[in-house]
Amino acid sequence: MRARTVVVSVACAALALVASGCSPSDGAEQEPGLTVVASTNVWGDVAAQVAGDLAQVTSIIDDPSVDPHSYEASARVELTISRADLVVVNGGGYDDFATQLVDALDTPPPVVDAVEVSGLADDGDAEDEHAEDEHADDEHADGEHAGDEHADDEHAGDGHAHGELNEHVWYDLPTVQAVARDIADALGRVAPEHAEAFARNADDFAARVGELEQSAAQVAAEHAGTGVVVTEPVPLYLVEAAGLVDRTPAAFSSSIEQEVDVPPAAMDEALELVASRDVALLVYNEQTTGPQTDQVLQAARDAGLPVVDVTETLPEGEDYVSWMAGNLDALAEALA
Repeated sequence: MRARTVVVSVACAALALVASGCSPSDGAEQEPGLTVVASTNVWGDVAAQVAGDLAQVTSIIDDPSVDPHSYEASARVELTISRADLVVVNGGGYDDFATQLVDALDTPPPVVDAVEVSGLADDGDAEDEHAEDEHADDEHADGEHAGDEHADDEHAGDGHAHGELNEHVWYDLPTVQAVARDIADALGRVAPEHAEAFARNADDFAARVGELEQSAAQVAAEHAGTGVVVTEPVPLYLVEAAGLVDRTPAAFSSSIEQEVDVPPAAMDEALELVASRDVALLVYNEQTTGPQTDQVLQAARDAGLPVVDVTETLPEGEDYVSWMAGNLDALAEALA
């Protein structure tokens, strides 16, 4: 079973105030008149890149020990959201606390929902009719991996239950670009006098994310089809953008996601993949750890298999682009 150090009592937890300073020319001499609240510091950073100095951005979760799935909002968080001019959420069940707080308001602020913007939930629903019966049983863990089939699907991953949504859409670069532009549109409607500045900031940010896409394409050009194991599906969109094939047993990934014990057959298969070096590297989520993921990590180290560490939240001192650039650099170095 996976284990997180989850902070359940958040009544005294301080909110993270992100000082957004992307464009000094866009109101650097003014006090920010707008307030944006984001569920996590990842989306908080994206919002800050778009807002520049024209808004104060508050990230509710910026602590890697806090799990958005089980976060319990304090009265302070409720008040902060109620006063927001815009709320940015991940959606897809990842941060339901935020959408529930917005829905409970008599006059809710506008919301940018990253999963809705991505359109990936619609893709998952369309596939789910075919996937539910075929992959419901644990015996799938003993079967073929169908890695080649998934390599051809931009957003599919063998390790994430087939047909189900991988809600970690901040690792999907086109989605992040689209969310930035939606944030700009939403802020432009709230403050039309600054609409051009928001749109310009979003375009500048999207261009920087476009450079990340080029980096991912370069990795794909050199390593397309290379198999990897991922301890949790968090980074799969980026892994796939780099042309890599997730060969993690589906039952392993779904068990880690659901916080239940991995079936023995799937555990054995994952261990064999890394111990035999039948894959090129292990992608290890540092924020989702437990005895079984640690066992896979140790097997990889014992075998001399390269390990690439990833996180769910934005590391301290990083912005979104530098964070993702570091992840891509780590993949490229591990594959070299």
